[in-house]
Amino acid sequence: MAVQGVLFDIDGVLVTSWRPIEGAAAAVRALGERGVARAFLTNTTSRTCAQIAHGLREAGIDADEREIVTATRLTAEYLRSTYPGARVWLLNSGDVAADLAGIELDEHRPEVIVLGGAGPEFDHETLGRVVELMLDGVPAVAMHRGAVWAADEGLRADVGLYLPGVEQVTGTSIVALGKPSAAAFLTAADIVDTDPDATCMVGDDLAADVLPAQRVGLTGILVRTGKFRQSVVDLSPESPDHVIDSVAQLPGLIDTLG
Repeated sequence: MAVQGVLFDIDGVLVTSWRPIEGAAAAVRALGERGVARAFLTNTTSRTCAQIAHGLREAGIDADEREIVTATRLTAEYLRSTYPGARVWLLNSGDVAADLAGIELDEHRPEVIVLGGAGPEFDHETLGRVVELMLDGVPAVAMHRGAVWAADEGLRADVGLYLPGVEQVTGTSIVALGKPSAAAFLTAADIVDTDPDATCMVGDDLAADVLPAQRVGLTGILVRTGKFRQSVVDLSPESPDHVIDSVAQLPGLIDTLG
């Protein structure tokens, strides 16, 4: 089946620290000219959907706020349906309150804990309080399970590095809403209004972007930029459907599929 839609990871695929990767803008534009639908699926939790769309436009990549699917957006939808009206303690590096409209944020009397992107806020004292609250019965959800993210200076730790320890101590499995959850990819495919088997996921993270997308029927495309490490590919028991040097090569690959 010909490719009808593409889901783009952002950081490490289209931009690095919000500076465009060479050829990214031209690649996105070329797919639009071919009539391929698109959405931008990201675990970024430090910016709102509106800010991300603005950042992409500043990098020369045409993007609309409605095309941005963030872990925050997915978490907000989950909270509204699963814990309606609950008081939420949001532990996150970045102000994304605008994408949590209608959700009561209250770190002092929380009924639900939301673990977002890791930063200085994830210190020993704060994580200790998270564990204590969970042991007292307060449920926790994570915006995503990403373990690292790519900065100009190298890889940085993210929330996924902390979750296994918290789960082990509390004996609780924490629901995660962003990538690599199946719901993240299927929700984004629904937004572009394409069938999973006619949709590609382009990412720089084999474990969080590409393989989980393939497991729900999407075509996975791994780029050798951002978080990409050849050693990870070599050690993986599963392989990406396709590997390209950068997103600049995507239009040419899309032309050969289907």
